[in-house]
Amino acid sequence: MSPLYVASCEKADCRPLIYYYVTQGTLQKFVDDLFTVILSTSRPVPLAVKYFFDLLDDQAGQHNITDPETIHIWKTNSLPLRFWINIIKNPQFIFDVQVSDHVDAVLSVIAQTFMDSCTIADHKLGRDSPINKLLYARDIPRYKQMVERYYADIRQTISASDQEMNSALAEMSRNYSGELNYLVALHELYKYINKYYDQIITALEEDTTAQKMQLGYRLQQIAAAVENKVTDL
Repeated sequence: MSPLYVASCEKADCRPLIYYYVTQGTLQKFVDDLFTVILSTSRPVPLAVKYFFDLLDDQAGQHNITDPETIHIWKTNSLPLRFWINIIKNPQFIFDVQVSDHVDAVLSVIAQTFMDSCTIADHKLGRDSPINKLLYARDIPRYKQMVERYYADIRQTISASDQEMNSALAEMSRNYSGELNYLVALHELYKYINKYYDQIITALEEDTTAQKMQLGYRLQQIAAAVENKVTDL
């Protein structure tokens, strides 16, 4: 067992993590397989992911953002950390399972490892480092390369047009029309829009594509209908 790990465990109740350390060799292949599936482009990347990542690249170009770390962080925050971390830590979201305290501790270690793998900065570890970061310290550089390769592979695939994206969304809506309450989804979306209403209206009025589609005007109509918000109508 690593001296750094032992030193850290002297400061806290590490029984769940010691249990994980003992079983790490058994679980290693499953963790590798999980990260490989998440970060693989051997099968077609979901159209929405490709479209959104291209959008982030385009926005970086429009705003003269050339720092690759910034673009990397955008993509990391939008997909791995926003979506995959929640699934890894909470398998009950998609599976009918109960998560014990020991399993929850193990999943937290794996989620933290995945999170660290998605960052560009190198983290120097010492005796004061969190113990859950020490377990996969040797593997994280390899996982980081997988993340960088995943983003690069997506960038090189053929771009999706607005028409293709709209068609895909329409098909998805048809396939799941009877399983989702679209009014609840629209309400949640409008709550976010309302929070940043003035900024969104300003951005839509300044964007040439939004001007052609009259998106600012249409949003004002929606706001007026929902809560009699003062508009320019």
